[in-house]
Amino acid sequence: MQLGMHLPHAGSQATPALIKRHAQRAEALGLNDVWVSEHIIVPRAQFPRSPLFYDPILTLTWVASVTERVRLGTSVIVLPMRHPLPLAKELSTLHNLSGGRLILGVGVGWLEPEFAALGVPFKERGRRMDEGIALMRAVWSQDPVNFDAKYIPAVVKNMTMLPQPEGHIPMWHGSRSEAAHRRTVRIGDGWHGSQVTPEQAGEVVKRLRRARPEPEFTISVRSHWDGKDIGMMRERVAAYEAAGVQHVMVHPQDREVDDWDTVIEGVGRVAVFA
Repeated sequence: MQLGMHLPHAGSQATPALIKRHAQRAEALGLNDVWVSEHIIVPRAQFPRSPLFYDPILTLTWVASVTERVRLGTSVIVLPMRHPLPLAKELSTLHNLSGGRLILGVGVGWLEPEFAALGVPFKERGRRMDEGIALMRAVWSQDPVNFDAKYIPAVVKNMTMLPQPEGHIPMWHGSRSEAAHRRTVRIGDGWHGSQVTPEQAGEVVKRLRRARPEPEFTISVRSHWDGKDIGMMRERVAAYEAAGVQHVMVHPQDREVDDWDTVIEGVGRVAVFA
């Protein structure tokens, strides 16, 4: 079992100093990876305490510069909201500058007003997801590139984008719908579920393993915890492992948790037994 920790890059307590301290502490505690999430612009009423979200790619680039070993994950990049060409360049740059530490978690998104603010059709997000991944993988592996885009505004004829990634960037899909599950098994390198119990995860694992039995296809879950009952969290991690989950990323129960330090120290104690 591998364990990761979500960094405090969102909410009223998010500061550069806290992000740096937690990234370095996660590495010192022996955690496998650190993670960030994404919102670009949000409805103020839905985020009454603090709408602050540091950009995930820039945050991880900075974290890469103050750590050496810990892997760097996105949970998740809402890929249909972004144009895949600049995103592909940013991600390959981050991957190379960090020494190949990126884990790219991707999802289709759920917040319709955010798509509207960015001028992206919400109902096309699944199709844009498929096309965006195909375009990113094309520019990461071909030189020159020719790509016919239908949903994304892009004309790519005999073009080149460098740098290409040094080594493969694993892409884990956060999926809930049937269409997203099909996409995950078809083109994903892993599944990154959110807020599922060990019992629910076990059912997903069975479905995924029928189509993707290879152990390199990673099954991961994002689990919320308040940092108070370490015994309970150890039991939960053990239950996930028994269900076939290979990786657990711990996220505080609320990004406005009073004491982020208590949570990360608790995750470190759980990791000793994982």
